[in-house]
Amino acid sequence: MSTEETYAGEFYCVKCKEKRTAEGRVVVSENGRRMAKATCPVCTTNLNRILGKA
Repeated sequence: MSTEETYAGEFYCVKCKEKRTAEGRVVVSENGRRMAKATCPVCTTNLNRILGKA
């Protein structure tokens, strides 16, 4: 059973230059910020969204 936190919402795809709706996992960066990481459903580029301090 996985207790990994997920985030579903809008990400900005730099390659498509458009907002995409995706679901990804939440990770904590080296400086303590929570980030959501997902994959673009159109071009399969990695998407990142900064959520705030952990």
